[in-house]
Parts: sequence; structure tokens; C-alpha cells
Amino acid sequence: MSEQKKSYSHVIRERWCKGCGICVAFCPKKVLALKNGKVVAERPEDCIGCRMCEYRCPDLAIEIHEVQDAATSGAELVDPALPPEAHHA
Repeated sequence: MSEQKKSYSHVIRERWCKGCGICVAFCPKKVLALKNGKVVAERPEDCIGCRMCEYRCPDLAIEIHEVQDAATSGAELVDPALPPEAHHA
């Protein structure tokens, strides 16, 4: 029986992100990138869930969540408590 690859979603609070690039530098799989001065998950399918970006962000602008349902694998989580700019597709 082969184990299915885990998927992770990225919740990014654009208003909190100052574009310092610390999360981009610490990502071992180069999932994140800076676009227009803000961080984006450019390759979310490559995320291994180490959460280094989340731990190192000085502004708490990024969160990593494991996707539980295989049907929503690769989809971003939508948190209604966050402003709309926090949700990236």
C-alpha cells in the first residue's frame, strides 16, 4: 500500500506582508516567491509542510495548513475571518 503525498495550503495575509523575503529565503523547496512586493505560493504542490516560512515570518503573514480531503488537494483554504486579499488561488 503506497502512502498518498500530503498536500498543504497557504494562507497569506497580504496586508501584513511587508515583502521582506525571509519566508522565501527559508523555504527549502522554493515554493514561495515575491510578486509585486508581496509573498505568493508559486509552487504549492511542492510544499512539504515544514512551516519554516510560517515560523520565520516576523509579521505572522503566512500560515500553512495540511489539506485533509483528497478532493480539495492543492486548493487553498478559505478562512472567512480573514480579509479577501489573504486568499490566493
